[in-house]
Amino acid sequence: MTSSTTNIEDAPLKKAWPQWWPYLAVLAFLILFPLLAGLTIGDPSAVDPGAGWLTALAQRTESGYAKFWQGMLIQIFIWGIFALSYDLLLGFTGILSFGHAMFFGTGAYAVAILIDKHVSWPLGWALGAVILISLLQSIIFGVLSLRVKGVYLAMVTLAFAEMFFILSEAGDFRKYTGADDGLHGFPVPDYLSAADHRTRFYYLALIFFVIVFLAARRLVNSPPGRVMIATRDNEHRATTIGFDTFRYKLIAFVAAGVFAGLAGALSALYNVSITPALLSTDRTIDVLAMTIIGGVGTLVGPITGAVIVQLLGYWLERWFGSSWTLIYGIIFMLIVVFLPYGIIGTLRARSLRLKEGWGRWLKLLGIKSQDNADPASRTEAVDEGEPSSHS
Repeated sequence: MTSSTTNIEDAPLKKAWPQWWPYLAVLAFLILFPLLAGLTIGDPSAVDPGAGWLTALAQRTESGYAKFWQGMLIQIFIWGIFALSYDLLLGFTGILSFGHAMFFGTGAYAVAILIDKHVSWPLGWALGAVILISLLQSIIFGVLSLRVKGVYLAMVTLAFAEMFFILSEAGDFRKYTGADDGLHGFPVPDYLSAADHRTRFYYLALIFFVIVFLAARRLVNSPPGRVMIATRDNEHRATTIGFDTFRYKLIAFVAAGVFAGLAGALSALYNVSITPALLSTDRTIDVLAMTIIGGVGTLVGPITGAVIVQLLGYWLERWFGSSWTLIYGIIFMLIVVFLPYGIIGTLRARSLRLKEGWGRWLKLLGIKSQDNADPASRTEAVDEGEPSSHS
């Protein structure tokens, strides 16, 4: 009796392990990365004479290429959060927005203004205010814009974003926003300065990144998330069977807005510089490209897209100089043509076909496969939704 009870308790863990071990492996690498980078590519000359090995390691992580690559990963975390938030709209709800940069820029401006000399709020209060502002902003503009669909919705979101872009450039608010010049050198707390404490900021960005990913994953795998996916696939059918699709689209809109606002706040704290360009359509196009490259409707895909775009942009600019955007455009077109569901989406679709083909072969040979033995495992295998065809 005890043995059977133990087997029942271990069953969920055994089912969850194949899904979670890649995430845990990546997380372990990201946690250890500053230490590994300090040991391998840190600057030995930055170590004080007579420093202990822990102090020496900490000083090496804050120097040389170790510091540079931590900064690169911080930017990937920020853009990964931003791209993931956009995937909640486009990939899981079917909402094409051309104004998503509105939330990103508002989060950046909000935290910069609140910790600047004119207001001087503590950083914790400022971050809490960013969440509240993003929440209210996404509710208001979600209620106003989600009444229309398709290209009309895209145009409405674009109009709202342009409104905030114009306000950020307006000379009437120069005291707070800096107008065309933006805000630069606002007082980030010394203990969190990315220039002086890069590793500390790295772990802060990593914590935000993990929390947002887990929250988004929980949302899309929850009952409201399933309704969001049903709305993406066929809104008329979802409405017919009794779901209030407007409410579920608003949930996605609000979650995406809050996550994008947090990404903008992290960007402002890291760069200690913001301009109206953060609110421009170019930022929305950037995050749209990341989502399409990685895979729409996959959660992991937009993060992968953020990694590729950031690293590809860095290396292409080093190799090709000012013409790197032309090479990037060609690579983007090739990905869209040959990987129609994005990198992660296409890999998942092909792996599913391979699994189905392998199952048919086993059936012909009279061998009972594991999937046939456990029908529930097929449901568990669908992680973070199916690849969307919106790309």
